[in-house]
Amino acid sequence: MSPSPELLLYSLAAFTLAGFVKGVLGLGLPTVLAALLALALPPAQAMALLLLPSFVTNLAQALAGGGLARLARRLWPLGAGIVAGTLLAGPLLAAWTGSGGTRIALGVALVLYAATALGGRLPALSPAAGRRLALPAGVATGLLSAASGIFVFPSAPYLQALGLGRADLAQALGLAFTVATVALAGSLAGGAGLAAADLAWSAAGVLPALAGMALGARLRDRLDPDLFRRLFLLALGATGLHLALA
Repeated sequence: MSPSPELLLYSLAAFTLAGFVKGVLGLGLPTVLAALLALALPPAQAMALLLLPSFVTNLAQALAGGGLARLARRLWPLGAGIVAGTLLAGPLLAAWTGSGGTRIALGVALVLYAATALGGRLPALSPAAGRRLALPAGVATGLLSAASGIFVFPSAPYLQALGLGRADLAQALGLAFTVATVALAGSLAGGAGLAAADLAWSAAGVLPALAGMALGARLRDRLDPDLFRRLFLLALGATGLHLALA
């Protein structure tokens, strides 16, 4: 069934806003999309709609720079954990939670991520600790991704704690989120939760997301990044509380 004009306009605005956040902060597109779309759509459909804009923008971020092969060799346990958590345990968890449980899981994931990020910079992980925690962080990310569509937690805090340079961190986030998007698509397709109409709707959001991302990148130097980040996380946490408690 085709979306109403009002719902279509709302979703296109959500795609654009999510792209803008990603352009400013380097992350947040699927998180913002999942939060905003879940306010108007069933969570499983919201997950389906974020797939293509998330894949395209994260792949572009992963390919920007010359360290992709080096980062892939270092971070493959994280990616393997994301795939395993999403494809193996994810469908069972999603079936168990159901639509209402998925909305609660999404809200809890948003609150956890916002609280963790607002809590200040995480202590840096040693190389040995980073290797030990890569697979568990990936599995936990995959589980939350399958249940809620959010794959920023705990993968983003984990990557931020590795002490990567700014360019490497941006590329690593893009790489991890690309893997998570593909795994989520596989999980939804395996559970018959990926309709052709939703994929077409998702494809329609790619250009607005890219436009918002370009605008955010252009305005990044004119904004106070710390203030923008705090306001973004507070809004994200508030949205999560609404979804979890509604």
